[in-house]
Amino acid sequence: MLEMQDDMNARVDRDWINHDREWYRAIWIECAELMDHYGGWKWWKSSQKDLEQAMLEIVDIWHFGLSIRISADKNHAPASAQIVGEWLAVETSNGFLKDVERLASFALHEKGFLVAIVPALLNGIDRGFDDLYRAYVGKNVLNVFRQDHGYRDGSYIKFWSGREDNEHLVELLAELDADADDFEAQIYAALEQRYATVAA
Repeated sequence: MLEMQDDMNARVDRDWINHDREWYRAIWIECAELMDHYGGWKWWKSSQKDLEQAMLEIVDIWHFGLSIRISADKNHAPASAQIVGEWLAVETSNGFLKDVERLASFALHEKGFLVAIVPALLNGIDRGFDDLYRAYVGKNVLNVFRQDHGYRDGSYIKFWSGREDNEHLVELLAELDADADDFEAQIYAALEQRYATVAA
């Protein structure tokens, strides 16, 4: 995943590592979106949980967190070992919404990524590491697809047949075999097939 993230970031900005981006800011913004998809915190109105989209928000946070952790020397082994160690030192959950706030607070105050809270977040939506990996690969491919189809210059169409591309991705991932050697290629091809009808 670190290698995939490095490649994706370089697709947007070849010299991304030397530009000192505010990845932590992206994390806390995504935390707000995660809370909205999880629902239940707006006492003044009815809200529905959308756990599939909550999962993709966790994946977005994971993307930005990995970006923080990637080392400038392109050797991902030390970052990988550190992430695994922190993952295994799981933080005690204080409830999903409070866990999200801890993640956001850490990003704001430490300008970093609190890996150890992610397993608790996944557990809070009945998911685990395998789900994170599958969704990460899918979202990474979607991000590449977006870049290939004009996301940066604004020509990309994000809503397909009245639904956001993320929703289509969730459907496609449910149909595909994550253990297939060409999993990434299958995702891209499936996205291409759906997008072709929208862009036509």
